Amino acid sequence: KPQELANTAWAFAALGVPAPQLFDAIARESEQRIGSFKPQELANTAWAFAALGVPAPQLFDAIARESEQRIRSFDAREISNTAWAFATL
Repeated sequence: KPQELANTAWAFAALGVPAPQLFDAIARESEQRIGSFKPQELANTAWAFAALGVPAPQLFDAIARESEQRIRSFDAREISNTAWAFATL
């Protein structure tokens, strides 16, 4: 589920725990399910990858496309976290 993917990535990033294989798997799964992500899940996923400095170009392309289509449903925090993630990576 998107929330579980986003929460797992966020938790590892919040603790500063790099887990390359886990983040590779999260990126692959998230890319396939990106249309089901809510704005908070998009923002949290992007933030987590950026906070740990984990490059995931295909995932970020998918997040960008999805965010662009649904930007009006993002709140200020979701916009700022997503923007920060893109600026950081």
